Amino acid sequence: MSKQTYITDKERKACQKVAAAFAGLYDEIDIAVKDAGKYGFVKLYYFEPEYGFSKMTTFTNSKDLFDDLWQTWWHEQVFTLAVGTPLLELDYPDILKALPGEKQSEIMSKKAYFEEKCR
Repeated sequence: MSKQTYITDKERKACQKVAAAFAGLYDEIDIAVKDAGKYGFVKLYYFEPEYGFSKMTTFTNSKDLFDDLWQTWWHEQVFTLAVGTPLLELDYPDILKALPGEKQSEIMSKKAYFEEKCR
């Protein structure tokens, strides 16, 4: 019986870089990204003290992991800026459009920052 692997060594190394690049996000919101060995990387979220994490997603591709964590980071930034304002009634893309151009650029430029950290 052969041992099946679901993630390649190359993707494991790339996913480790992605997980490390977004490490600051884990302190901001209740998520964690963990190496699950041959199964890939697991994003755990919606932590409840009595029950633990109530949702998880498994990744075997670093691009998919990056895209997911980028979206999570982006949503957190936009949501935080909208809290306590009428902007909170808008969808995330509309909230971003309503922000000053400088703030929009600041948020969107972070994607290149994270991409660089993953190299």
